[in-house]
Amino acid sequence: MQISDLTDKFIREVREYYGNEFIPLHRPIFDEIEKQYLFDCIDSNFVSSAGKEVDSFEMQLCDITSSKYAKSTVSGTAALHLALHALGVGSNDEVLTQRLSFVATANAISYCNAAPIFLDVEPETGTLCPHLLRDFLEKNTKIDNGGRKNLSTGKNIAACVVMHTFGHPARMQEIKSICDEFTIPLIEDAAEALGSYIGEEHVGKNSLLTTYSFNGNKIITTGGGGCVTTDDSLLAERIRHLATTAKTPHQYEYFHDEIGFNYRMPNLNACLGLAQLKKLDYFLNNKRKLALIYKNLFENSGAHFWTEREGCKSNYWLNAISFNTSEQKQYFLEKTNKKGVMTRPVWTLLDKLPHFAYCHVLKTGVAEKIYDTTVNIPSSAI
Repeated sequence: MQISDLTDKFIREVREYYGNEFIPLHRPIFDEIEKQYLFDCIDSNFVSSAGKEVDSFEMQLCDITSSKYAKSTVSGTAALHLALHALGVGSNDEVLTQRLSFVATANAISYCNAAPIFLDVEPETGTLCPHLLRDFLEKNTKIDNGGRKNLSTGKNIAACVVMHTFGHPARMQEIKSICDEFTIPLIEDAAEALGSYIGEEHVGKNSLLTTYSFNGNKIITTGGGGCVTTDDSLLAERIRHLATTAKTPHQYEYFHDEIGFNYRMPNLNACLGLAQLKKLDYFLNNKRKLALIYKNLFENSGAHFWTEREGCKSNYWLNAISFNTSEQKQYFLEKTNKKGVMTRPVWTLLDKLPHFAYCHVLKTGVAEKIYDTTVNIPSSAI
């Protein structure tokens, strides 16, 4: 199919589904329940970092993700920073992660004064390639003084961060096996993956710590917010302590035993999150219906629609299509946006950003191919 015909067909289908107004990439869905929860919170006067709704929100996140502990935060970026900091990542460390991700993944590593090492992604999901992970660790590292060192820099490989791109689960069993073999602590950046499963397990069960985002464009939103989940009681307590400015418990004295962070989620945001969680299954079902519409639309069109890999269940947070050429991608982007249908290219590869140009990169060309040909398309739940 010609790119012009495919683009026109796409615009017609999207307008039939969403209507004739401007169509955003991903908007939050609110109704009366959110308003009522927020009114009740305001009436209670507990709108800041104390309130029973924060506890309730965290308990529900534990139930959904099958985690023993959840600590809510002001953002997904703050959650990832806490996770890295809690593992002791610091200035003489490096952290393995993927080239294709939102910038927050690499920023959080930098907040710890550590350096990212960018590995290429695998083509099916756009997530960290386990083969490259093993290849890097085998060829470029060694055990030294109880830690795994980078042979070229002498720095410690302190952690590995895997991001579930657009909500599609990474190959976590393979990655976990490699990280265990090489004694590398593993973190999942599941900012986009609430409601995504690997087999029967929610994402997050293959790592020490998992982080989520509840920004306004995520599958459920607290306005701004995030959380860290874990099954490790010591790490959970460590994160709670760090997030509350490292204040020691006391009836009235203010004493802080280390540098901490004011990363607690306000109760007002947790109220919004509780209302949204009531609709999570509804959002997930609607997203799967939309993904099926897109899958049928792009079948035999010459464009590739991103689907969940075998054995996984994606939340289809942000739908994506890949064209054969960068020229087709550019045509599609320009025409859809001109017609009031928001589409966006994927993120600039992290190692292409000026502040990460110094970082070690292991390339195969897969991330470049995705960047050159792939577009995100409207994905709101209704």
